[in-house]
Amino acid sequence: MAHSASTTPAARQQHYAVPQPMPWPILGSTSLFLMALGAVFVFNSAKGGWVGIAAGFMLLLYMMVRWFGDVIRESEGGKYGRWEDVSFRWGMSFFIFSEVMFFGAFFGALFWVRQYSVPDLGGLESQAYAWPGFSAHWPSAGPGFTEAFSAMGAWGLPAVNTLLLLSSGVTVTFAHWNLIANNRQKLLLWLGATILLGVAFLVCQATEYHHAYTELNLKLSTGAYGSTFFMLTGFHGFHVTVGAIMLTVIWFRCLKGHFKPDHHFAFEGVAWYWHFVDVVWLGLFIFVYWL
Repeated sequence: MAHSASTTPAARQQHYAVPQPMPWPILGSTSLFLMALGAVFVFNSAKGGWVGIAAGFMLLLYMMVRWFGDVIRESEGGKYGRWEDVSFRWGMSFFIFSEVMFFGAFFGALFWVRQYSVPDLGGLESQAYAWPGFSAHWPSAGPGFTEAFSAMGAWGLPAVNTLLLLSSGVTVTFAHWNLIANNRQKLLLWLGATILLGVAFLVCQATEYHHAYTELNLKLSTGAYGSTFFMLTGFHGFHVTVGAIMLTVIWFRCLKGHFKPDHHFAFEGVAWYWHFVDVVWLGLFIFVYWL
């Protein structure tokens, strides 16, 4: 049974909407296979590796645009009700949980290196002979790394970035409140401010990386400190980029009149993701930059 987009979720169908067969899952699997195969070729210095990675990425991008487009049309067409809303919420919850575990692994590696690996290596009786001059302190690139570098301070651009992300968490909340109040003008204003704050964060992080490489001699190859620093902050920056893209898509959807005060989980899901990014950055600022 067809339903208008203005129908409330409670009044929509009581049964779960089953979509028509679509090619998107198999295309997504194919794209991931192409990227993995291309990576294998690149790691083994074989020809065509980057071509496979690029082809897989373009196919993945095409699949995501088409699949998300289908979901948006189904939602705006009134096909989604209470059960679909529950499924989307559980799906986004599990996705964010997987992201928590992802960053938890890197934070765990940082903790282990700082609290166990470096002190244990410094306590070995033979270390003075194997690695003369090595001092078991943090930040440290580890034994055998003799190239001088400086650690990234906390109270420059990282502090500015903390202010930017915390502010963006406030602005996206204001946008949500105005969506619930059906104030479309303020919704667009606060959501746009959130996007701009996210972009400003990325610009500051790019500036910070340039400073690290050119003035601090801090690189991804700078042993234990460099690898943990860039893996944690780099992956977080990637997540901010993804979040900013999602917020931009939501902004254009709001501009087109999508979402209702009682039916807008796509907005909520992106807001959940953005708050997750904020919380991860607080952990980074405290344990990577500050302590």
